[in-house]
Formats: sequence, structure tokens, C-alpha cells
Amino acid sequence: MKNFIELPNWLIIAGGIGQVFTALIYPYIRHQVFDWYNDVKQLKPLNQEIAKTYGRYIQGLNFSFGLIAILFTSALKNQTELAVALTGIIAMYWVGKVATQIAYYPMYQIPQKLHFKIGSYFMNFLFTLFALVYTLLFISNLTGFLK
Repeated sequence: MKNFIELPNWLIIAGGIGQVFTALIYPYIRHQVFDWYNDVKQLKPLNQEIAKTYGRYIQGLNFSFGLIAILFTSALKNQTELAVALTGIIAMYWVGKVATQIAYYPMYQIPQKLHFKIGSYFMNFLFTLFALVYTLLFISNLTGFLK
């Protein structure tokens, strides 16, 4: 059955590569841009471990979502129950990330070095791209599934 919205495979794969990239660059951003590790050291030991665990969850999800997009591109478009569920979860994840970025992050300053400023625009572009791609995939899957 023809999809309501036909996203090209290259766009989904490019999004997957971008998600793997965000997972790989995440430790650098935490350390170099946000000085995250020094801030975490000020927490109680249990809270330090919780913060580190959530950081690993984020990194793992970004990497996993990227691998899924790269390796199972067609399955993400096939309008099955699983495609609806998975693209819905991933879309909500990235839409939530973009909403959080807009709502909370502008009040914080990143270091003003040129590569950090360019990097922040690039990362925001990627997050928005991921939210858009997966939302469109979810809508396509859902409309095809409900027919």
C-alpha cells in the first residue's frame, strides 16, 4: 500500500547516521561544553550515579535509534503495528528533546568559542531533523495502518 507520506530511504539513513553521531559526540559535549562532570561531582554519591546512568540512557537511545534507522529503514516504513509503535516512540523522544531545548536551554550560556556556537546550531538542526523525520514516519505508518 502506498504511504501517505513517502520519505526517501536516504533521509532516514542520514537521520540514523546523525543519531549515531549525537551518541558518539555526547561525552565530548558534556565534558568540554557543559563541564558536566565537575557539576556532577557536587552531588551526593547516589545522585551522581543516577545522573551518570541517565546520561548513558540518552547516549544509548540515540545510538540505538540511529542503528535501527540505518539497518531497518524499510521496516520503519512498512505500516505495521511495530512500525507505528517504534516510530511513535522515537518521534515523541525527539519532539520532547526539541521542546525541552526551546523551553529551557536558552536561559543557559554555552561557551562563546566559535566552534561551540556553530556546534550548538548544528546539533539543534539535527534534533529538529530527527523530530521531523520520525513524526512524518509515524504519521505515514499510522495512516497506512488505519486504512
